[in-house]
Order: sequence, then C-alpha cells, then structure tokens
Amino acid sequence: MAENRLDRELDTTAKKTRKKAWTRAEVLPNPTPQDGYTFHWVRVATNGQPDPTNVSSKLREGWTPVKATDHPEIELVSIENERFKDNVVMGGLMLCKAPVELVQERSQYYKDTNEAQIRSVDNNLMRESDPRMPLFNERSSKVTFGKG
Repeated sequence: MAENRLDRELDTTAKKTRKKAWTRAEVLPNPTPQDGYTFHWVRVATNGQPDPTNVSSKLREGWTPVKATDHPEIELVSIENERFKDNVVMGGLMLCKAPVELVQERSQYYKDTNEAQIRSVDNNLMRESDPRMPLFNERSSKVTFGKG
C-alpha cells in the first residue's frame, strides 16, 4: 500500500491555488512612484463647477501639476477641462506632485500648530480649575475587554 504514495517533494501547492477573486477597480489610479516626490490629487472642480481658489492655493503651497505624457500608465478617457488639457485630470481631481521634503515640512508645520492649540486649551482649563472642584484633563485612553 505504501507503494502508491507520491513523495512529498513531488506534491506541490501550485496546483491547489485558489482562483483570484474579482476586486473593484480603484477610482483614482496610483502613478508610478518617483524618487524624491510625493503625489497628491488636487480638486479642480466640484459638481461640474470649477474651483480655481483651491487649485491656486495648492499651487502656491508647492504642488505642481503632472503632465499626462510623464505617466502613460494612467489611461485618460477624455479631457475634462481645457485649462488642464495636458495634465492628468480625473473626476474633477488633478494629479500633482511635490518634493518629499516640502511635504514633510508641511506635515511638521501642521503637527506643531495642532500641539500648540492643544497646549492652549490645556492652559485655559488649568487656569479655570478650582481645587474644590478640579477639572481633570486626562489625555490617555485604555482598552478594556468584558467578560462575556
């Protein structure tokens, strides 16, 4: 009976792989990464109405529009806006890029601003605190599990 068995080395799991399931396509494709750059989709229109204020503020922040010729892997069906006809625009969003250092500096700026606002609120709470009825300001959380 042992003669009918196959050696383990001959038995592969490649034959037993599952069929790949269907997945929904991404609404906004990811461009091919470039060293030293971060990509971001910038809103150029909402409900068909142009949003020049948002576009100009993002351009002043340092985001530069990406040319469609630089990313041929992104398939464009039609040109949505004549103003951005050479750029990658999908669903009212335009693909832009900025140097990684600029994005990190921007993130640090907003992190510092957020921490300053939290300190300000904490200082106001502590100033108004009364020893007879203290306001406590606990900035930690814990997870407990019930016995079920």
